[in-house]
Amino acid sequence: MNPESPKGVVVDDKKINISNGDVNGTVVKLDDQLGAEFSDVEMKKIISEKKEDCSLNSVEVNKIGESNAKEVNHQIQSNGTNCYNNYMPAIKAQAHFPKPQPPPQPQPELERSQSVSPAESMPSIGKYIKDRSTTLSAAIIKRLSSLTEDGEDFVVKNDSLNLEVTEIKIPGVKVIVKLKSEDERFDLKGRITFFSRSNCRDCTAVRKFFREKRLPYVEINIDVFPKRAKELVERTGKSEVPQIFFNEKLLGGLVTLNSLRNSGELDKRMRELLSQKCPDGAPKVPVYGFDDDEDEEEEEKDELLGIVKLLRQSLPIQDRLIKMKIVKNCFAGDDMLEVIIHHLDCGRKKGIETGRQLAQKHFIKHVFGENDFEEGRHFYRFLEHEPFITACFNFRISVNDSEPKSPSFLADKLARLMTAILEAYASDDRHHVDYYRIGKSEEFRRYLNLTRDLQRVDLQLLSPDERLAFFLNLYNAMAIHAVITIGHPEGILDRRAFFGDFQYVIGGYPYSLSVIQNGILRNNRKSPYSLVRPFGNGDRRLKFAPAKVNPLIHFGLCNGTRSSPTVRFFTAQGVEGELRGAAREYFQNGAIEINLDKRTVSLTRIIKWFSVDFGQEKDVLRWVMNYLDTTRAGLLTHLLSDGGPIHFVYQDYDWAGNL
Repeated sequence: MNPESPKGVVVDDKKINISNGDVNGTVVKLDDQLGAEFSDVEMKKIISEKKEDCSLNSVEVNKIGESNAKEVNHQIQSNGTNCYNNYMPAIKAQAHFPKPQPPPQPQPELERSQSVSPAESMPSIGKYIKDRSTTLSAAIIKRLSSLTEDGEDFVVKNDSLNLEVTEIKIPGVKVIVKLKSEDERFDLKGRITFFSRSNCRDCTAVRKFFREKRLPYVEINIDVFPKRAKELVERTGKSEVPQIFFNEKLLGGLVTLNSLRNSGELDKRMRELLSQKCPDGAPKVPVYGFDDDEDEEEEEKDELLGIVKLLRQSLPIQDRLIKMKIVKNCFAGDDMLEVIIHHLDCGRKKGIETGRQLAQKHFIKHVFGENDFEEGRHFYRFLEHEPFITACFNFRISVNDSEPKSPSFLADKLARLMTAILEAYASDDRHHVDYYRIGKSEEFRRYLNLTRDLQRVDLQLLSPDERLAFFLNLYNAMAIHAVITIGHPEGILDRRAFFGDFQYVIGGYPYSLSVIQNGILRNNRKSPYSLVRPFGNGDRRLKFAPAKVNPLIHFGLCNGTRSSPTVRFFTAQGVEGELRGAAREYFQNGAIEINLDKRTVSLTRIIKWFSVDFGQEKDVLRWVMNYLDTTRAGLLTHLLSDGGPIHFVYQDYDWAGNL
C-alpha cells in the first residue's frame, strides 16, 4: 500500500478510509430495506471504567455529507494533575483491519487555578492520548464491521415532526442518521404544489405521501386562501381537491398519484417535470402578510359608526366616584342621550332606542353591567376604555368598529383555519405540535386577524351546538396562541398566567381559558383548588353556558401539555359524536389502566380534578366502559360484577409541552 494514500477498509461494500485517526468515507447504506441513503451519521459511545480517579468522557464519531470526512474527537479530562486516574483496557482490532493512526496531539485544558508541575511533562500527555485514540479507533471500526455479521436488530425511531433525522439505536452505539430527501436523490429543481381543503381525507393522504417521501411541497388550502379557489377552477376546470401540480403541469388528484406510484412511473414523471426550475406560470406560493386585501371580504362599516365617532369626541369622559368606587373613563347616560337627540334631531324615545342599539353592539357598556341602556343617572364607558381591554390578546390599539359578522360564519372560519394549521404543523396523530412554525405561518396571521372580528360578535345568535363547538374550538385556539406567546404552563405561577391572565375580548366581555372551561362549558363551577366561581350573580356571560354540563367536554380541551387530550377542532353539526370519539381515543391511549390481580384502576387525574362533573368513582367506571376497547371493558366489568373492593389510583399529570 502506498504510504501516502489513506488506508481503507470495506464495510458492506463501502470503503471507509482511515488516516491519522479520521474516518473518511462515502455514504454508508446500513440496510437495503430502508430504501434510502444516509448522509449524516452521528455515533456516540460513552465508555467508562474506573481505576483510580480519571475518566474518559466521550468519543464522538461524526459523518457529515457524502464527501465530508468522518472525524473522531476524543476528550480526556483529568481530575488531578500529576497522575492518570483512569485506565481503559485496550480493545484489540481485527487482524484484517489496517492499524489506525492517532490524531494530532491536543493540549490538555487547565483551569486558571491549576499549575503544571515539572514532573508532568507534555510528551506524557501526548503519549496517553495516542494510546487511547488508537485503541478506540480500532474498537469503533470493529463495531461497524460486525453490525451485519452479528445480525443485530436496529431500533429505528423517527420523530414525526423532524422529517430530516432518523435515530437508530444499536446496543452500545447511538446513531443519528439524516436521510437524503427525494429531491436531493433525484436532483429536483422544480416545485410541487397542491390545492387542498381542511378536513379532506384525500388531501391528508397526499400530504402524508409527500412527507414520507421527504418531498418539499407547497400547499394552498382553499379554506385559508379562499380567493385561490377561482384559480383552482381556471387551472383544472373543477373545484375538487386535492389537485397536484409539478411546476405548471397538472398531475391530477390522489387517484392519479396512487396509479403512478403503483405502476412505478412516478419517479420518471418527477424527473421529467421537475428537473427544470419552476417557471412563472406555476401556481404562486402564498406570501406572508401579502394577500390580505385579496382574501378578506370587504369590511362593512357599522351604520352606527358615525354616531359613535361623534360621541367619542363630544362626551365628557372622566374618572368618577360611583357607589363608593372610583370608576375610570366613564360618562353619564343622560349626556350621551342629549348628544344623540341633538345629532339625529329626534325625540327622546328614538334617542333611548339608539343608545340601546349601541349597547347591544358592544360599543358601550354599563360600568357595573346593570343594563344595556336606560334613561336616568347611569354611567357607561366605551369598550376600548374597559379595564380588561388592554390585557386582551386580540385587541390592537383600537376596537374593531366594522359591522359585526355572523357568529356562525366566524365560528366556522375559525375551525377551518385552525384545522388547516394542525394539518400543516402537527404530527399526523396530533401528539406533537410545532408551535414555532405555527407562530411564523400565514395561517396563524390570518387567525389573529379573525380574532379581532370576535370583539363585538353577538354570540346569542348561535344555536346550542354551534355555541358548544365554538367555545371548544376557541379554547384550543387560545391555548395554541398562549403557548406561542407566553410558553407552556409548567410551574404554578405559569399556570395562573396561562389559564387566568391570557384573555380575548369576545362579544364585549373578557374570556380566559379558565372562564371558558369553568364558567361557560362547566356552567359556572369552581375550578380545581379554587374557592370562588368564575362568574358572580348577574354576570351576562352566564347566558352562554349550557343548561347541563357534559363531562365529555374535558376530552375535547387541549391545554398544550403531554397529559391533555390531543388537540382537535369540532364542527357544529357533529360536535357530540366528535366529543365521544375524543374521549374514546383518550381512554384507549393510557388514561385508564386496570390491574386485575391487585384490583386497582389507574385513572387520569382530570377525573379527580373535575370529579363533580363525573360523579362517584364506581359510577365513573361504568361511564368509562362506553369508551374502552373490548379487552379493557371486559376487565372492568369483571371488577365491578364480583362485588369486591376496587382501589383507585390517579396518574401524575405531565405538564411538559406536547412538542
